[in-house]
Amino acid sequence: GDIDLLVASKEPEEVVERFVSMPPVIRVLSEGVTKSTVVLEKNLQVDLRVLPPEDYGAALQYFTGSKDHNVKLRTISVKMGYKLNEYGLFDRETDERVAGETEEGIYETLGMAWMEPELRENRGEIEAAMEDRLPDLVEFNEIRGDLHIHTKWSDGAATIEEMARAAKDRGREYIAICDHSKSLAIARGLDEGRLREQMAEIDRLNEELEGFTVLKGFECDIKADGSLDLPDSVLKDLDFLVASVHSGFRSDEREMTERVIRAIHNDHVSAIGHPTGRLIQKRNPYAINLEEVFEAAASQGVMMEINAFPDRLDLDDVNSRAAMERGVMMAISTDAHSPGQLDFLHMGVSVARRGWLEAKDVANTLSLKELLRVADRG
Repeated sequence: GDIDLLVASKEPEEVVERFVSMPPVIRVLSEGVTKSTVVLEKNLQVDLRVLPPEDYGAALQYFTGSKDHNVKLRTISVKMGYKLNEYGLFDRETDERVAGETEEGIYETLGMAWMEPELRENRGEIEAAMEDRLPDLVEFNEIRGDLHIHTKWSDGAATIEEMARAAKDRGREYIAICDHSKSLAIARGLDEGRLREQMAEIDRLNEELEGFTVLKGFECDIKADGSLDLPDSVLKDLDFLVASVHSGFRSDEREMTERVIRAIHNDHVSAIGHPTGRLIQKRNPYAINLEEVFEAAASQGVMMEINAFPDRLDLDDVNSRAAMERGVMMAISTDAHSPGQLDFLHMGVSVARRGWLEAKDVANTLSLKELLRVADRG
């Protein structure tokens, strides 16, 4: 991949000269008056384009979003008697420019509300913009908690207290500690006894913390038959239970779908973790009928996770939107195994925004009281 940079300037040659001489540049592929392409370390290509300030809005719109989005816009502009390119929106008969200094001006002239860049994929956003029904996308600052965090109790690198204080420092109000269950032996998964010990530690820590709450959570394996790795007698005492598949990835679609749906019907499950099991560039999603899974989750009040860990980003944007449209509440979680990984939350929010999610669709925008009410299915 590469990076495209747009700069508005009345002195393009000076901008290009400074750009090609930056320390990270290891090779200059081209250098023109208004355009330049360089290669940075790790073979990352960066394309620069310098435009007059009055053209910036048109160029920003042109180079943002998908090809399909822009083709649709150009088709609409032609029908309205305009032509649209990176220099502006022009009257086809007089060649007079009617918009281009801002993106908003272009969209308004075409009879649309301005839309967030994440929506520009030609997946219905243009029609929604024409009818003034674009979603009010969830914002990062609306996220109040993180609902999937690991600690040294299983395969994490920090204590519960260290993760709690790191989350609090980042402005979170609550977290759910969700260490692994016993079937995942490689991750030092917890049996019933160790889970109860961890619950007691969380209770003690909550007595010390001010303005912050650690939820007694758990990431429990969904076994091959759809049952959970620990008995209901201990799971019922949790605040937040994430049920996940960590084995049997080669099951056929029917087996995997029924496996996950059976877990959804367990009264103590709050959310399904990383619902397709993918690891980006490492493992493909397992075969599963997500439409059936979403229908079951909606009927049972079980959340679907947007796992923000960079290797996962699971659910993705398309499936997150599909789940939301079926009435499923989403949980954006980092799956953090160390304090620094709590910052992955930004990536999960980006996925949610690409999936048309609003704050009302995301469980961890709720207050602690409301979250516990939604998560309590027992």
